[in-house]
Amino acid sequence: MAEITAAKTSLAEGEMPGPFGAAESGAIPEVAVTMRINGRPERLQVDTRVTLLDALRDRLGLTGTKKGCDQGACGACTVPVDGKRRLSCLTLAVQCEGREVVTIEGLARNGTRHPVQEAFIRHDAFQCGYCTPGQIMSAIGLLGEGRAGSDEDIREFMSGNICRCGAYASIVDLSAMRCCLALRSSCGTWPRSAGTCCSAPV
Repeated sequence: MAEITAAKTSLAEGEMPGPFGAAESGAIPEVAVTMRINGRPERLQVDTRVTLLDALRDRLGLTGTKKGCDQGACGACTVPVDGKRRLSCLTLAVQCEGREVVTIEGLARNGTRHPVQEAFIRHDAFQCGYCTPGQIMSAIGLLGEGRAGSDEDIREFMSGNICRCGAYASIVDLSAMRCCLALRSSCGTWPRSAGTCCSAPV
């Protein structure tokens, strides 16, 4: 009984019981993490439990990446890491050591929006806009992966990105993604190079 009481007291005071009942400090050490974010090297000192999402938003002020469910179920926090789509709420910042991360803030070049951003705007592929950054980053990743061969493929491989406003029709059926596909087929270095969307320069 005395050991249980002591353990409860330690927990109440913010300490974690050690493997043999000895109280240990609850402090989690911070580590240095270096990664490239939107083309710039960033060095962060973070708790090992900090997610990439929280590091982007709280440490670097890149709030375009949204926190939705915080459980990996909605896709609002999607960002490419080394060119592959990742749910930043389920990715620890320390896992991104030495990696390249791109957020919605890093898509524009010299004041010109990325073609996928332009396509979403021109085809009204959003409503409230909260999920839009994740949708756009996922769309870019999808095109880069070569998984957008048909409307069915687009629906399947973007099914992890939820839009509670129901703008899916504009994303797929009303041609935002089809427009991007046309761009991809005419641009061998997609998505880095500029192109055209619906015959209008972007």
